[in-house]
Amino acid sequence: MRVKGREIPVAGNLLQPRSRRTTDIVRVVASIVLVSLVIAASEITRNKWHDLERSVSNIVGVLSPEQANLVYLLYGLVILALPFAILIGVLASMQWKLVVAYFLAGNIAGLLLSITPQGLTTSRLSFEGATELELNSFLSQFLIDSRWIAGLAAVLTVAGPWLPKLWRRWWWALLLAFVPIHLVVSTVVPARTVLGLAVGWAVGAVTVLLVGTPALEVPLATAAKVLARHGHSTTRFTVLRPAGTGPLVLSSTGSGLEEEVIVELYGPYQGSSRALRQVWRWLSFREEETAPLHASLQRAVEHRALMGIAIDDLELASSRPLVVATLDRGWVLYSRTRMRGTPLEQSTSEESIAGAWRSLRLLHEHRIAHGDLRASQIRMDGDGALFGGFGAAEFGATEQQLYSDVAQLLITTTALAGQQAAVRSAIAEMGAQQVLAASSRLTRTAIPFGLRRSVPDASAAMASAREEILRQTGADQIKPEQVTRFTRNQAIQLVLLVALVYVAYPFISAVPTFYEQLRSVDWGWALIGLGVSALTYLGAAAALWACANGLVSFRSLTVMQVANTFAATTTPAGVGGLALSVRFLQKGGLGGVRATAAVALQQSVQVITHVSLLVLFAVVAGTTAQIQQIVPDPTIIYLIIGAALGIIGTSMLVPALRRWLGREILPQLRDVSGELSDLARDPQRFGIIFLGSAMTTLGMALALWASVEAFGGGTTFVTVTVVTMVGGTLASAAPTPGGVGAVEAVLIGGLVAFGLPAATAVPAVLLYRVLTTWLPVFLGWPTMHWLTAKGMV
Repeated sequence: MRVKGREIPVAGNLLQPRSRRTTDIVRVVASIVLVSLVIAASEITRNKWHDLERSVSNIVGVLSPEQANLVYLLYGLVILALPFAILIGVLASMQWKLVVAYFLAGNIAGLLLSITPQGLTTSRLSFEGATELELNSFLSQFLIDSRWIAGLAAVLTVAGPWLPKLWRRWWWALLLAFVPIHLVVSTVVPARTVLGLAVGWAVGAVTVLLVGTPALEVPLATAAKVLARHGHSTTRFTVLRPAGTGPLVLSSTGSGLEEEVIVELYGPYQGSSRALRQVWRWLSFREEETAPLHASLQRAVEHRALMGIAIDDLELASSRPLVVATLDRGWVLYSRTRMRGTPLEQSTSEESIAGAWRSLRLLHEHRIAHGDLRASQIRMDGDGALFGGFGAAEFGATEQQLYSDVAQLLITTTALAGQQAAVRSAIAEMGAQQVLAASSRLTRTAIPFGLRRSVPDASAAMASAREEILRQTGADQIKPEQVTRFTRNQAIQLVLLVALVYVAYPFISAVPTFYEQLRSVDWGWALIGLGVSALTYLGAAAALWACANGLVSFRSLTVMQVANTFAATTTPAGVGGLALSVRFLQKGGLGGVRATAAVALQQSVQVITHVSLLVLFAVVAGTTAQIQQIVPDPTIIYLIIGAALGIIGTSMLVPALRRWLGREILPQLRDVSGELSDLARDPQRFGIIFLGSAMTTLGMALALWASVEAFGGGTTFVTVTVVTMVGGTLASAAPTPGGVGAVEAVLIGGLVAFGLPAATAVPAVLLYRVLTTWLPVFLGWPTMHWLTAKGMV
């Protein structure tokens, strides 16, 4: 690199990794989302697209046919000349490799829009005019050619970053103007043309990601000139850390005020990445947990330099800011002196840990929060600690931010010197109450990801620090602090509520017809069905109580079964109910492994009981031929079995999946096998679990039989039991929450296959679903909320 006649060597890699080019990645993702939305919208409104645009065009269309032809003529000239103008701009900037990308992107975009079910299509431009829009202009045909629009969008996306901002804005405005122009001249915007615009942008975005932008060019020459103006003449640049999520860090060796200066260069990619993180933190965290947003990358760097100056005045900074300056192409320079002191990782004695806490106390006395207390940001100098970084530091910090500092340093010092020394030093310097209050932030959500990643086992460090704080302070418990706007339970409940509305919609739409049929129902049988349905909760609670060896309250388990219905119905395959059962047992005092094993044992016995009863009742029914009518075709069953075997075989061949199975699944299978072996040697416990599982299965069959009798009957209990168990087994694989749609279809089809009239089967199944699903679901929501408030789930 040559600067003012001097050759300055540069050692190291300056190129930004492609995976860290945030702006380009966001552009690609946004373009793919736009293509998906255009395709989805065109499919949904395929038959009404033209009608919609005709109605809009009739409102805003103000031009006569002659004026419309003139507008199309002028705009067609612009659209025809636009790619050539862009090419001239690229050649004028002398970016020769960009010319290849220009032609490549334009041709690929046009080629993609030429693909049809019949193969590649060629252009149908006519020099005789008279297009399908009846606009007598050859140039106007470019406005409806999706390939031309796609090529334009692609080349403009590729060339845009290399062109002056004013040119780029005007050319994009001209290209996007084809939509309002179509409406103003009272014509319809072809859906394929809009698709061409989206596809062109996507092709251009991918090309930009591969080729690069001016943001990749590091303005080192300008940086050297800025440093020279401030008294440091650079003779050599050495890359200390390539650009990634953080800045490009270089060492500038030379003469002047400082022999060596550390230079940090922030580019546009760091700016976009920082903006995304700021917005995400602002959306997910409470207001008092977040610092004010920085309007630009330059303001963020200036804030860091000012905090560095303030902390250096307290003699607590490991380096001193020197220069902040704006460079070419959106880059910002931040230079500082070399860090002084010894890294904290190299000095982990209890005296050093105490010195780190002493320096943090001095920082907090001046209402300054650091915000990023990783071990790499702390250095020891004498008996005190010096801090670096300051990118997340705040002056006039809130109490929450000060508590976060204490929690972060607790994790860092615990990982370095152990929990006893870390907590003892923290209490000595900060006070027991301050440490106890900050310990509520020893959670994954409250500790920044970068700090957790810097600690070998952050979860273990947090757990050991909490236990040691309880021991040294004598506190009973540490209640986790909510730092986010919404807790995980609140998010889960919101998802479940939305799922409930989704799964309930088909039922709600059938309410008017079902309401008419209720006039002829026998309410005595309906109440019997409701009572039998309630007994299934006692059976399920008894089975789970025995699986947990009676270590939890049977009464509480029965109440939990009502909430379990809500969680199981609003999630596919009932996974929400299983998770809720495990969570309830954990809150009841069982360990995570023991609770999971208890639920797995209950499900295993439930399956065994279900299959045994199915075989028994199928034999009693003596209607094997009729059962086949509600069982899928053997080919489908073979395909399902083959797919399952293929998944198992693939899992055995792929090392990562094999390790996951050995780590997560096989231990649980061994636990369940061991539990089943123990269960076989305990007849009383086995009897309770078996009877509870049988009560659940037969109770559902009794509820359906009572529903059938409520509308006049016409079939036997044995038949209904077979239909319930076969239909429930087949519908359990349905991907819809609660098996909505699949359960009703299978049960109605099974009853009809066994000879029950459809006029009776349909309302009977709907009544059965009301008694066993929808009433418990609406009772389950407040029940789960009550259990959550009581700390039982």
